Amino acid sequence: MRRQPPSRARGRALKPRAPLPAPMEPHPRDPGRTAWALPCLLLLALPGVDAQASQAFTLQQPQAKVTVTAGDNLTLNCIASGDAGPGPVMWLKGLGSGSKTVYDPNNEDPSSRVTVAVPGSDTNFTIHIRNVQPEDMGTYYCVKFVKGSTGADEFFRRGSGTEVTVQAKPSPPLVSGPEQRAMPDKSVPFTCTTGGFFPDKIGVKWSKNGNSMTAQPPQVTQSRMKTYNMSSTVEVALQKDDARSQITCEVTHPTLPAPLQGSFRLSRVLRVPPSIDVQPEPSPAEVNKTVAFTCLLKEFYPPNVSVSWLENGIEIKGQNLSGPLEVSRGLFELRSRVEVQATEEKNGSTITCRVVHDGQAPANYSAVLWISNPTLGGLSNKFQINKDDMLIYIVVGVVCTVLALLVAAILYLIRTKQIKGKSSPSARLHEPEKSSEATTQESDPNNLTYADLNFDKERKSIRRMVEMSQQSEYACIQSNQAPNGDDNLTYADLDMVHLSKAPKRPAPRPEEAGSEYASVQITRK
Repeated sequence: MRRQPPSRARGRALKPRAPLPAPMEPHPRDPGRTAWALPCLLLLALPGVDAQASQAFTLQQPQAKVTVTAGDNLTLNCIASGDAGPGPVMWLKGLGSGSKTVYDPNNEDPSSRVTVAVPGSDTNFTIHIRNVQPEDMGTYYCVKFVKGSTGADEFFRRGSGTEVTVQAKPSPPLVSGPEQRAMPDKSVPFTCTTGGFFPDKIGVKWSKNGNSMTAQPPQVTQSRMKTYNMSSTVEVALQKDDARSQITCEVTHPTLPAPLQGSFRLSRVLRVPPSIDVQPEPSPAEVNKTVAFTCLLKEFYPPNVSVSWLENGIEIKGQNLSGPLEVSRGLFELRSRVEVQATEEKNGSTITCRVVHDGQAPANYSAVLWISNPTLGGLSNKFQINKDDMLIYIVVGVVCTVLALLVAAILYLIRTKQIKGKSSPSARLHEPEKSSEATTQESDPNNLTYADLNFDKERKSIRRMVEMSQQSEYACIQSNQAPNGDDNLTYADLDMVHLSKAPKRPAPRPEEAGSEYASVQITRK
């Protein structure tokens, strides 16, 4: 009986073979042929002959290492030589319990990413893997299986293996900022993230409007898919004119022909509150005239803002002259207006412009309605009195009043002192009025009338010497300290014209005890 030749393993499901033709009967005329053919068949049936054929079977994987970029196609070569008997050739990723079947010719899936390169070949078991991903990294083995005694496929032989490395490009950088808006001059963090790249060597650069910025070293971590992720953070101090600015994160990697960039517009996190000014026109206003109050909002961002008007805390209707208008540096401006009737009872009323910017708490800005009424002695049309001016006027008035009272008191004290002085010893000297002619005549120095009075006021140690002449008249009254009582007064009333001419005599010496000396010289006609 002849043994059938073993079937070769193919790169697809085994096809049923055609039945072999019936063995030919030996030719009756050639009995020798039958004699030598039988031993040959017995020799082939020996087990040693099949083992030698199995030992000659090999699987060659010429690619020891293969590097491929994620998304590209991968080709894994496997060439078989020799005959190992029935059984498929499969591709496995890894060995042992953690191995994974990549290709099985008995279970081909048309939608699979793995396909055989040469269908139906008994020697070429090369496969193609489309759209390779980082998770496809590993060592791939071409493995020959044979039918066991139970009919199941059993491991027979494998190739040397091919180590596949997938160079994964980093994903496009994503730049994120704070969730809430921030005011100018405040530093806020921004983060740049990318992932799914291999190998782990990666570079990161930050810039603002093209100007380089200093950032923290990037943080690189490995994922479960054997790829890497990166995170980098930078601090940015916001400015008022950053409404049109942007920051950029630039990533470099060996798999990239050119750097990848991610950007973030600072307008997404910037908040610039408006500067507000409220002005009435005209101010002060005439009675029963219309006063227009204008609320000007300047240089704010973002443009979402609402304006309302209040009169003494009660809402009144106003109108915006225009929507927010963009001005320089990407900021905005808005004008709102309200008109108020200037009646007398509204004098001093507070008109308030209430602003709500970007959902923040309301901000109030006020002005006062002043009314000018000349008939009532009101304010002039050129001036407006406020509370500070009124306070100044009050202070000045009080100071002037105090000064006036002080002056009156001083005058009163002086007057009182004069009245008291009249009650003390006194001397009155009466001199007739002189004619204008007499006053113009040249006076004779010796033609004098002299009076000398002594009062007990203060002791005077200096003796006054009076030059006497034949044509001088002298009168002297001396008074000691007056005794107690209103009746003891000394009074002298001299009329120098009627003094009699007396012979020349020395001037009397004043008393030493507490007397006061006074002398009067009067020109004699």
